[in-house]
Amino acid sequence: MESTEYDTGMQTLAPASMGARATAALRNAIVSGALNPGDRLKEAELAERLGISRSPIREALRQLEHEGLVASLPYRQTEVLGVSQEEIAEILVPIRLTLELFAFRKARPQLTDADVRALRQVVDRMRAAAASADFDAIAQADVRFHELVIERSGQPHCLQIWRSIEPRVRAYFRRDAPAHARAEEVADEHAELLAALTGDDEALLLETLERHIRFYLSPDEPAA
Repeated sequence: MESTEYDTGMQTLAPASMGARATAALRNAIVSGALNPGDRLKEAELAERLGISRSPIREALRQLEHEGLVASLPYRQTEVLGVSQEEIAEILVPIRLTLELFAFRKARPQLTDADVRALRQVVDRMRAAAASADFDAIAQADVRFHELVIERSGQPHCLQIWRSIEPRVRAYFRRDAPAHARAEEVADEHAELLAALTGDDEALLLETLERHIRFYLSPDEPAA
């Protein structure tokens, strides 16, 4: 069934940077679950809802298609794509393992005190979000933690690859955040990861990171 209601998570936009802002509004609606896999996005209805012309909507939909969040359909319609468990297990997790095991190993000796404080602040944001069951904020902080370490790795190609998969990763972070037995578990996992990252045992860091990335390979239980 087609869904053409776009009220949740999107507001009328001001004139500046229409394409970028439309992209952000639609991306957030998809990642947060306000728009669901299979929902049809019609240019005219989106333009009316966001209070802008069709041109920035077309720009936004092209960008979101590039990010793998939507797929084009005939007659100027677009469909929201989901993130399947198969995609997570067979594509996203293997890419993350290759990328992050390398980037975290490179970042570890380069982290400054300011970097460590920034990472702790991200973990604190996770805890605050968990206290109010704000799963959108938990997912955003989760993405930021990993991105910050990759930024500090000094490996531009790693950051480029990360940013190409980040929208899909954020979507499955948001999908899986409520699957934890306690919302605080996400913060606990990242606190453990930060402790390993700031420790002297590189092997422990890589083991902790691999376990962390593999945690939700199964929708029913964590990977062994």
